[in-house]
Amino acid sequence: MSPLFEMLKKIKARPGLYIGRASVSDLFMFIIGYRTAREELSIEPTETELDFYGEFQPWLQKRLKMTTSNSWARMIEFGCGNEKDGFERFFELLDEFLQREDYAIAPPEHSVDLLEVS
Repeated sequence: MSPLFEMLKKIKARPGLYIGRASVSDLFMFIIGYRTAREELSIEPTETELDFYGEFQPWLQKRLKMTTSNSWARMIEFGCGNEKDGFERFFELLDEFLQREDYAIAPPEHSVDLLEVS
């Protein structure tokens, strides 16, 4: 398992220890910081990590039938209504993403601007 997903497993089990609370937005910021720190240390991401960094957002847009420039955390929170439920939903969606075989998901039916909805 890649270092990122090992860390995410730990965060899922004890979010308060790693990110302060079970929050999809805080998790998103942690992942951005984690990726940046590893880049600064010249640690190459694994193929699975590169796939997550590059494909999770587009996959999620198709999966949720949304088109938006907002982060995947915002998209998940929008669907759940709060940070804690979004945190839990992220891990469900991550498992689904990691188990996918292809991208044969219907295209978005509508576009949602999450900034206007909030």
